Amino acid sequence: MDALVLFSAGQDSATCLVWALRHYERVETIGFFYGQRHAVEMEQRQVLFEKIKDWNYGGYLTGDCVVDLSGYGALAESALTGDRAIELLENGLPSTFVPGRNLIFLSVAATRAYQLGIDTLVAGMCETDFSGYPDCRRETIDAQERALQLGFSRPIKIETPLMHLSKAQTWELAYEHGGDEVVEIVLEHSHTCYEGDRSARHDWGYGCGVCPACDLRAKGWHEWRRRVAQRK
Repeated sequence: MDALVLFSAGQDSATCLVWALRHYERVETIGFFYGQRHAVEMEQRQVLFEKIKDWNYGGYLTGDCVVDLSGYGALAESALTGDRAIELLENGLPSTFVPGRNLIFLSVAATRAYQLGIDTLVAGMCETDFSGYPDCRRETIDAQERALQLGFSRPIKIETPLMHLSKAQTWELAYEHGGDEVVEIVLEHSHTCYEGDRSARHDWGYGCGVCPACDLRAKGWHEWRRRVAQRK
């Protein structure tokens, strides 16, 4: 009953960490620096980790590590790793797509899990609000899971609790697992904005307010709040 959570500083991975802490006896985390233009997430990551650990009273959240993948990030240049416009490309994919990112992350995480004797990875991929990224689909994750099982000769499992949830439902999941306290932690300390902007505080959290990540997060927040109001 141990799990390794792929943990950045985003809303999705923060929610996955909270989910894992409610489902597993011991939880470890792993993060990646890949030259992302929103490198502020690496600063927020430690803050968010400590806030969630304090909320969970320090139990079960036992360790963390960060892996430098900047060489890969330079190779897989995109609008998230270079000075490029955020736009839709001719191939139908957004310019923020980092080729192979989730496949690389899962492979490295599986290596870390192998050393720790952990067979379950928890990741925040979502095909409902997946922004056009082909490596966020469950079909891709299933194929990667099988490849890891064969390559490591272990019963590796990749849990994706957000896979079929909208952003509004992701906010709801955070609330269901940690109440208002966790929602406030995610709201105040997570970072999703592609521009790495934490100068502006909105009702849905920090961000530039115009990039696709901010737009998705804001819409999800407002939809969830409307649902909450309707229940009262």
